[in-house]
Amino acid sequence: MGIVENLLKTILQEATIENKTKLSDSVYHIRIKSESIKNADFTPGYFLRLGIGIDKKELSLKDKVRSYSVWNINKNTGCIDLAVATHSKGIGAEWAEHCKVGDQIYFKWKKGNFIVDDNADSYLMIGDLSALSHLYIINRDLPKDKKVESILYSEKLNELFEDINGTKPFDFYEMPQNPYEEIINRVKQIVPKMTGSKMVYIGGDSRICVALNQYFRKELNWVTKNVKTKPFWNPDKKGLE
Repeated sequence: MGIVENLLKTILQEATIENKTKLSDSVYHIRIKSESIKNADFTPGYFLRLGIGIDKKELSLKDKVRSYSVWNINKNTGCIDLAVATHSKGIGAEWAEHCKVGDQIYFKWKKGNFIVDDNADSYLMIGDLSALSHLYIINRDLPKDKKVESILYSEKLNELFEDINGTKPFDFYEMPQNPYEEIINRVKQIVPKMTGSKMVYIGGDSRICVALNQYFRKELNWVTKNVKTKPFWNPDKKGLE
């Protein structure tokens, strides 16, 4: 193992894959366990950076680490649940398909700004398959008196899995990639019914994130702090977090 690989293992924390199940044709539920998770400083919306390609010398440094949303965390057991989509067919998809229970992995926290914020009265969640688990945990952590509307979509409706607690709190739609017009039509129906202060979370396809960010801020005149966006992937780039 090279110097870079040894350095990454020194920087990252160690965990073990405790469980792996298939949620749909293109999504795996992977649970990892580590004693360090029991003491983690965690806010719903944080990511994990996983060193999934550390032992593969043929990979560039940028391909040795991938970021994944934390779908659920249990500090009592030291476990974190991830929902890993494989439709990209990239390095992360290959890892998700071939990793096994008992495998050792390495991780570190990535905090970011796409986190739970309970300062609004009404919420709108918009995203594709790549953002589903992230929006699930944010939704679960919002106070129960908040009103939540949603537009979660995929090219195949059966790819959209239920939340880890067995519920389906979001509205699912079968839509093609980059369905800007379809989403806008739904937004025009939903937003007038939202009451009080409003906030929107937009995650997934970078094209949708950019376009809807502009729409909410410039067409609907929402303040920037209430329009939260996170591109999880870009069709023209490799490895976008």
